Amino acid sequence: MLNTLTYGTPQGTPLVIVHGLFGSGRNWGVIARRLAEEHFVLTPDMRNHGDSPQSDSHGYPDLAADLAELIDAHGGRAHVVGHSMGGKAAMTLALMHPEKVASLLVADIAPVAYGHSQQQFIDAMREVDLAQVERRSDAVAQLAEHVEDKALQSFFTQSLDVKAKKWKYNLDALEAEMAKILGFPEIDGEYTGPTLFLSGGQSDYVLPEHRDTIRRLFPKARFAKMPQAGHWLHADDPRGFEASVRAFLSAVS
Repeated sequence: MLNTLTYGTPQGTPLVIVHGLFGSGRNWGVIARRLAEEHFVLTPDMRNHGDSPQSDSHGYPDLAADLAELIDAHGGRAHVVGHSMGGKAAMTLALMHPEKVASLLVADIAPVAYGHSQQQFIDAMREVDLAQVERRSDAVAQLAEHVEDKALQSFFTQSLDVKAKKWKYNLDALEAEMAKILGFPEIDGEYTGPTLFLSGGQSDYVLPEHRDTIRRLFPKARFAKMPQAGHWLHADDPRGFEASVRAFLSAVS
């Protein structure tokens, strides 16, 4: 079972928030606590991330099966919000197990293959000499030699176990399965429940040419943009993201 943080009181249909590549359930704490005013919120660490089990396999059917098991343990049905890799996992779950998904919010990703790689970040983390890391700032200083973005330096090191001197990622599996992470599986099905594709106005991850594919798989899909946000829309505009999730869930609940 995925390692999962919970927020609020178990009642009604839970809300599962699925993080993206190199993230963790803990990253969503502030937003989850606020949404827990109205929903029982679950923020799992996906496989090969955080404190969840590690595996050689990291395809989206695998991630969807993990989420299905989590949802089954909390009543069998949930609202699901997923960002980036987590959005693809959530879409795969909805297509393979539509009965488990009360509604679906996909944050800044489409059910298509992408051409960019995240390999440079795996390489950067491997370059960190963990034997020389006594505090998180030591790792940040080493990462800065390979990763310019200060926000990403901080983000990655949130998944560093300083005491154990190890990353909480299965970097070998993520590297080996990167083509699957960047792609999207062929699934013969559709999800006809309420669906919102929420994208960042400064991001190019969800493009007009993706809409035919989206509508084929998700016939009730609606689209919205957060104008000032990029791909990391929940970090760029957390209150705006929270308001969008609240409005969507209020409309479908």
